[in-house]
Amino acid sequence: MHDFKLRRGQLYCERVAVNRIAEAVATPVYVYSHHTLVDHFQKLQRAFRRLHPMICFSVKANGNLAILKILVGRGAGLDIVSGGELYKALRAGCPPGRIVYASVGKSRQEIREALRAKIFCFNVESIAELEAINEEAGRLGRIAPVALRVNPDVEAHTHRYITTGTAESKFGIPLAQAESLIAGRWRALASTRLLGFHLHIGSQITKAAPFIEAIRRVGRLIERIRRRGMQIEWLNLGGGLGIVYKAERPQTAQAFAEAVLPHLLPLKTRLILEPGRFIAGNAGVLITQVLYRKETHGKRFLVVDAGMSDLIRPALYGAYHEVVPVISDKRQATSDKRQAYDVVGPICESADVLARDRRLPTLGEGDRLAILGAGAYGFVMASNYNGRTRPAEVIVKGSRWFLVRKRETRADLLRGETTPAALTT
Repeated sequence: MHDFKLRRGQLYCERVAVNRIAEAVATPVYVYSHHTLVDHFQKLQRAFRRLHPMICFSVKANGNLAILKILVGRGAGLDIVSGGELYKALRAGCPPGRIVYASVGKSRQEIREALRAKIFCFNVESIAELEAINEEAGRLGRIAPVALRVNPDVEAHTHRYITTGTAESKFGIPLAQAESLIAGRWRALASTRLLGFHLHIGSQITKAAPFIEAIRRVGRLIERIRRRGMQIEWLNLGGGLGIVYKAERPQTAQAFAEAVLPHLLPLKTRLILEPGRFIAGNAGVLITQVLYRKETHGKRFLVVDAGMSDLIRPALYGAYHEVVPVISDKRQATSDKRQAYDVVGPICESADVLARDRRLPTLGEGDRLAILGAGAYGFVMASNYNGRTRPAEVIVKGSRWFLVRKRETRADLLRGETTPAALTT
């Protein structure tokens, strides 16, 4: 559930009319619900309380510093994938002992930064990366805590771009290779300590079955490793829990826990979860304004001021996001007054379509739309393509709203650029 509701013909976030925010801040603007963020996090806490999990919010889903601080203040850890995200995690006040470092391509500089920060764990994606971590830890006189990200070769039945646990994926180490590594070469890696294993089989997964199969496969590996006398303390189940975008029927946190706990409890490990979309996805919307209404050959378009530079998911994944008017005219609410529109942005790309064939009331210049389910992988994937400035971000808490990121200015488009005189003479 989320806290964006229509009341008396207006879209509200918690107790604030979204149109008020758009009037004050202009569009495009991302608007997030504080209550939804916290509520989704706490639902996971309650559902898995038997295992006292470390829940590490995935910074790549939404890296706004205020959002990170809100969740860290409720006890969340953070899952990071770069040195920049490590910097943000520390600035958000996250204790290093609650930071888990994923990513298939950590540079040696990033490894050193994380070692100096004394993070909880590296999720290791390859033998070459493990050797690099071991070398850098040795140079610093540290013991690097690591978990092997194993690839269980499980089909997650999601979009191919967000499937990460199959054999052809770039992510993780095959189970047999991981076992061979531990049995044969681990003792030579004197500057690392194996904490456990990491799984992440994909994103926007709506059924428990792929998780259960992955747990079974890594569970058999854990049993064999323990018979060799090695301690396995942690299992990181990753993220990937799906949310409602269109007609999906994703599992609730409680239903997911009830399905997987019978398979997790016998492993006798501590649990890490790395949710991003589940916590933030339906906690945010993107507000945009209609620039023009256009008709060609029987096709109707609403040209809006947000585009793929603000929300790339529809262009990149063909993702569906529900679109609703910020203010609804009751006279146009009946289905016979609605027409099919493509909602398109101003970017000079044919892919810049936010929604296709949506039945909406008659709308025109100045009307505003909300693109729902935009709280995860929205602003974090925004760009300055076509010389566009990135949008503002707002968080609503109860009856108050707060600007937590200013809209970029055109001066920001030139930040860091120089033109040496020798180039123009």
